[in-house]
Amino acid sequence: MNKRSTLIIKRAFDIAFAGILILLISPILILVSIAIRLDSRGPIFYYSYRVGQNYKIFKFYKFRSMRTDADKLVENMKHLNQYEIEDQVELQEYELDRHAIAYYANDPMMITDEKYADVNRFEDHKSKDNANSFVKFKNDPRITRIGRFIRNTSIDELPQLFNILKGDMSVVGNRPLPLYEAEKLTTDERVGRFLGPAGLTGLWQVTERGKDNVDPENRVKLDIEYAQNHSLWMDLKILVKTPIAALQHQNV
Repeated sequence: MNKRSTLIIKRAFDIAFAGILILLISPILILVSIAIRLDSRGPIFYYSYRVGQNYKIFKFYKFRSMRTDADKLVENMKHLNQYEIEDQVELQEYELDRHAIAYYANDPMMITDEKYADVNRFEDHKSKDNANSFVKFKNDPRITRIGRFIRNTSIDELPQLFNILKGDMSVVGNRPLPLYEAEKLTTDERVGRFLGPAGLTGLWQVTERGKDNVDPENRVKLDIEYAQNHSLWMDLKILVKTPIAALQHQNV
């Protein structure tokens, strides 16, 4: 089977899989939406900009799992930060994603939905970051009660089925990355991970997900391996393993 035929079959499978699954789990989607609204104030869905195959940027959807006042809690949580960075950038966001650079009085600023920070301070912080996120808290109190459950069971990822229908993602592929994270993977030895399709689940999820100490380099290697070798048979094997991987036993 040639590459073009494989891509056509993969896209047809994505549409059928996502469409049928949305219909089957629509009661769950409705119940989760109601639970989120009752559990905490704020929107039901969250979206951020992510980078997918060939560096395509798109809106990436999730069920909201954090409190809308999450940023106000950060100052009182610094002692819990697993990375123990002394000079925290005063820039926190609900789902650890990056957005854009804007300029104010000729000074570049990093901008998110709600926050901003000086680019130089952000870059200095990013250089100290060993796990591709601004802060990481174990048993993060910013996560709502419903949010903790939907994260640990990966239910928060279900709205991405609509991303699949739109063609932003595939069912199986490499996870689309936040802009700031993708920016760090543009070197020759890492950029190959963007040659593979973006996916709801993938090789990294069924291999490493749920481990307390995530190795970013190993994750990149797995992404590149998938990008170079993915096939319909590999996708099927990953799908079979996904339900077990989704039930994380460690709260990370």
